[in-house]
Amino acid sequence: MSGGFVFCILSSSSSRDEQLHSMPLNSSDENRTASAFTSKLTPAADICVGLTILSVAVLSVLGNGLVLVICYRRRKKMMSSELLCVNLAVVDLLCCICFYPLSILSSFNHAWLGENITCVYYGLGCYVFGLCGMFTIAAISVTRYLKTCYSLVYAVWLDGANIRIACCAIWLVAAVWSSFPLFGWGEYVPEPYGLSCTIAWRGYHTSAKDAFYVICSFACFTLIPVVLIVVSQCLILRKVSRFTYSLSARGIRNNLRHAERRLSMMFFCISLGFVIAWAPYSVVSFLFIFHKGNWYMAPEGFVFPALFAKSSHVYNPFIYFYFNKTFQQELRCLLWSLWPKLGGNRVGTHIASERQAPYPIHIQLQERGCLQKKNAVLYQDKTSSKSESESKDKAMHGNGNRVQGKPVYNCWGSSSRTPTLSEKKPAKTSQPVSI
Repeated sequence: MSGGFVFCILSSSSSRDEQLHSMPLNSSDENRTASAFTSKLTPAADICVGLTILSVAVLSVLGNGLVLVICYRRRKKMMSSELLCVNLAVVDLLCCICFYPLSILSSFNHAWLGENITCVYYGLGCYVFGLCGMFTIAAISVTRYLKTCYSLVYAVWLDGANIRIACCAIWLVAAVWSSFPLFGWGEYVPEPYGLSCTIAWRGYHTSAKDAFYVICSFACFTLIPVVLIVVSQCLILRKVSRFTYSLSARGIRNNLRHAERRLSMMFFCISLGFVIAWAPYSVVSFLFIFHKGNWYMAPEGFVFPALFAKSSHVYNPFIYFYFNKTFQQELRCLLWSLWPKLGGNRVGTHIASERQAPYPIHIQLQERGCLQKKNAVLYQDKTSSKSESESKDKAMHGNGNRVQGKPVYNCWGSSSRTPTLSEKKPAKTSQPVSI
């Protein structure tokens, strides 16, 4: 009996000890889970991160919004390859509108808002749009390479229908591959600094499925697109430089050559900027895969590559407006149509020809803007009214120098021809004011 009693006491004490030991473990797990969604930065650094992401979002919305508006205005004149640029602008715009506000609010809150649910939402969305941006730039590079080097062979495959199919395939592949973590292949977890979410790159050490997903994400969906981008752009520059050199050696100056160079440089800058923006983040994430310890870099070391990668949403519109003169003209027309006062007044002078001797100098005041259609209509009205007045004068006066029974004398001493009534008193039209 005593031995059984002692055994019961020992067993109860051991079970109590196990409970005491298990309680701190559970609490530590809860604290670790809660701390994963809190910021590892100082409050001042959190505010700086929030303001940086806010400025990136605002600039991206303004720039890519202007690109989409301009593309819509000239949608009937767009080439098929420009649909990929439209797709890239849509990717950058939607990513900044749908996901970055959550990261900005979390930075000002010094902790991630919504914890696990919003973390999965943010990580899934940013990964989808990141893959779409990378695939789109790879498609732009390959398309430009085929147009530049093999235009006669692949011209049929680069029409509008196939480009639309390529855009749909880009979105489909990115959405399918990004949804694998929702079914157990990988996971979306907070970043080491706690104010963003991404793929669990350290899942390489947890299971075979996570390791397969992480390795394929880097090999098939990061390394291969980057190699395609770099190789295609290098071959394009090589081809364009050879073509330019051959024309220069023959002494041929061609405007098409200059336009092709500007276009090639524009796409080269877009591709190079995307690779440079995402290279630091890719390197840091790749090193994080094979590191088994909890920390191998300060939290600030993850912040700067992440912010630098987000800057890829900003610079594409500036590249378009700098290299593409069509975008510049459309932007001026858009601004003048919205705010006519920006155009001001345009003063132009021209010397009259021999036929317009009585009025040798004309000063025109015309409001600046995109008035091509109006000018065409006014020109037609002017020519028709002038021809009618001349015919009336010829019928009424014949070849004499008398108008309504009164002699008409030459003036300005520049022509011996007698001015007609239409020259002396121009017909009233809707032309700009002439003095």
